[in-house]
Amino acid sequence: MKYDIIVIGSGPGGYIAAIRASQLGKKVAIIEKYTTLGGTCLNVGCIPSKALLDSSHHYYDAVHHFEEHGISIQKPSFDFTKMVERKANVVETTTGGIKYLMDKNDITVFEGLGSFEDATHIKVSKKDGSSEIIEGTNIIIATGSKPSTLPFISIDKERIITSTEALKLPEVPKHLIVIGGGVIGLELGSVYSRLGAEVTVVEYMDKIVPGMDADVSKELQKVFKKQGITFATSHKVTSVKRDGNNVVVKATDKKDREIEFSGDYCLVAVGRKPYTEGLGLEKAGVKVTERGQIDVNDHLQTNIKNIYAIGDVVKGAMLAHKAEEEGVVVAEYLAGEKPHINYNLIPGIVYTWPEAAAVGKTEEELKEAKIEYKAGKFSMRALGRSKASGDTDGFVKVLADKNTDEILGVHMVGARVADLIMEAAVAMEFRASAEDLARICHGHPTYSEAVKEAAKAAWDGKPLNA
Repeated sequence: MKYDIIVIGSGPGGYIAAIRASQLGKKVAIIEKYTTLGGTCLNVGCIPSKALLDSSHHYYDAVHHFEEHGISIQKPSFDFTKMVERKANVVETTTGGIKYLMDKNDITVFEGLGSFEDATHIKVSKKDGSSEIIEGTNIIIATGSKPSTLPFISIDKERIITSTEALKLPEVPKHLIVIGGGVIGLELGSVYSRLGAEVTVVEYMDKIVPGMDADVSKELQKVFKKQGITFATSHKVTSVKRDGNNVVVKATDKKDREIEFSGDYCLVAVGRKPYTEGLGLEKAGVKVTERGQIDVNDHLQTNIKNIYAIGDVVKGAMLAHKAEEEGVVVAEYLAGEKPHINYNLIPGIVYTWPEAAAVGKTEEELKEAKIEYKAGKFSMRALGRSKASGDTDGFVKVLADKNTDEILGVHMVGARVADLIMEAAVAMEFRASAEDLARICHGHPTYSEAVKEAAKAAWDGKPLNA
């Protein structure tokens, strides 16, 4: 029962680390405490939320946009139970695919809670009360994160809920109050807004998606308001109380006035925190930061030389694709290779409609760093493809170095920009200039032409179709 590498946690970071290590000739075991593989992302995060986003988007289009395309149907209706069942089927298929990959790559799977006995021995505690100890030359911690809350909020998982419960509600809320205007709150708020719920987003900061470029935040808020979502920014939540099937949220606005919101459900979406409970890090001597993250160096190595940590449990953006890249980096490093990861080029994406996506620096970050830059912006409304599809909201903005023309950041709002952002990431990985991107022939008519036009606007200030 000795392995070259033991991975604790089977989310995107963990299972990808295990696969890559196996590909490189290592004997690998992976430990997962739940009955299905895939972690938060596949079970109660990325995949199920996108399934509901797609289903609700189809319904919203049928109600609001089919007629303008000349499609006449009886008044559309939806079966929420069937939507949730479809979501569950998508999850089951996807997690089953991970089990297949484990078998294909000869990775031993242990079901149970993994905890350190010492730096090289892991105890696997099973649901039936039994346990076994396995040994690993190197250990990779990939235990992810769980939803955060505020100290005064009691999550009852029925009316006062986290994202986990929001993905399996028994009904569409009449009025969903969302605490937190970040990615999770906006995506799940959009799902229920499209299905007819009144949705109010209460955000502490003065803008939604506060980590993204200010223009992206402004555009998204404008579009969501048009879709019927209400926003209360610069509001500090002070109390959340349940009274039967009603939830009352109290907050103070920027003028210190108390505002009260009342709804039948309250989604607490104030971020996530590293999950290290039950790991027994102290037995191995692994250090944890003040923020609860596992402390790692540039190789994702902890203070104990044979123990590594990746994904949400360490510093950086809590993104599945970031965890995947870190999993690959650690596996290759342990195999004697020299991998690298460019954290500046990890894209951030909001899967609402329109979508939002970004890579590189925001204007605010460039200003703070006193970097001279130029900006080029192009509206989706000016594109032939956008006019043809009716998806005219949004823009592409390219930020480039004022002196060298190197692309420093790209920010987008619009149809399919979750996929489109990778054009910018590839260009930036090869340190392309705005002129380089502007001179590449883009297919017509496509949404990607907005990238070319924005790049030209940044390069010489003269987009062709604006």
